[in-house]
Amino acid sequence: MVHFVGVEAMIRLVEKTGVREFLSGLSQAIEDDFRRWPVFEKTPRIASHSSVGVIELMPTSDGNHYGFKYVNGHPKNMKEGLQTVTAFGVLSDVSTGYPVLVSEMTLLTALRTAATSAMAAKHLARPDSRCMAIIGNGAQSEFQALAFAAICGIDQIRLYDIDPTASLKCAANLAGHGLDITICTTAQDAVAGADIITTVTADKQYATILTDNMVGEGVHINAIGGDCPGKTELHKDILHRSQIFVEFTEQTRIEGEIQQLPENYPVTEMWQVITGTMPGRQSAKEITLFDSVGFAIEDFSALNFMRRQALSLGIFEELDLIADLADPRNLFGVLETKKDPIRRPQRPQAAA
Repeated sequence: MVHFVGVEAMIRLVEKTGVREFLSGLSQAIEDDFRRWPVFEKTPRIASHSSVGVIELMPTSDGNHYGFKYVNGHPKNMKEGLQTVTAFGVLSDVSTGYPVLVSEMTLLTALRTAATSAMAAKHLARPDSRCMAIIGNGAQSEFQALAFAAICGIDQIRLYDIDPTASLKCAANLAGHGLDITICTTAQDAVAGADIITTVTADKQYATILTDNMVGEGVHINAIGGDCPGKTELHKDILHRSQIFVEFTEQTRIEGEIQQLPENYPVTEMWQVITGTMPGRQSAKEITLFDSVGFAIEDFSALNFMRRQALSLGIFEELDLIADLADPRNLFGVLETKKDPIRRPQRPQAAA
């Protein structure tokens, strides 16, 4: 039997743990894996692009476990009453090849994206940062606000979206979470006085969500809306003024803000900052930019963290996914109605 965590179980896990506590624990798990970055297999995600969206596979392994995520990105879905992003993931034991976990990852991806953003900001933003602007108030916005509150001490949120109902939705969901929420009428108004600016828009196009005159000294930019070729959010002049940090350079040059820059433009990978091999922010006046597109190691961390939580709290189901045969050579025997070649002993679980 394979452990399975569906949507209902994921909701129960977060409720039982507490959303801020879950985000904090997940952020630490991601940071711990960034510290051992060299042991992971790393490759840009495998993408299938269409005129309406993208479907991707995101695999990695640390030699003990192998994990992958299936995820889509379809901005047009919103108009059809569907989610822009959906996902599921699998974690397997490398020693046997057997899957040990199948999980929903729509909610988990939203949580890990926010946890990764806040982890990066912990290392890159000014320590006295308290106010964050969020431009783009769709499905990810509340997760970002709560992650930055839990991990970076943010207590003021300034919201802007071209659709005012999205900002109202975000503000309503964040009510009661101890945050000072302001809904703004322009992006320019939203970034005024902000220590951190998060851009998280969905349109699949070259866009200019932030212009150079909107970004003052000392700001940290958390640019997470870009995630495919031809989709950006920042004016190129902002990039030239910023110290740029990425997850996996090879993938970010294809999908991130830096696709606007020459291939040899210098950037720093976050694992280098976290391990102390490269500097992060070097002055209070410096502009730092986390050009985040999401990477498979973050999903691997999320699956492992969530699996530990699920096993600890007993919140999971068992999925009859692998035939457990008395004779591993006799797979056809499963189809014989008069014979029973299947055994169901308790198989030892792989280490968490």
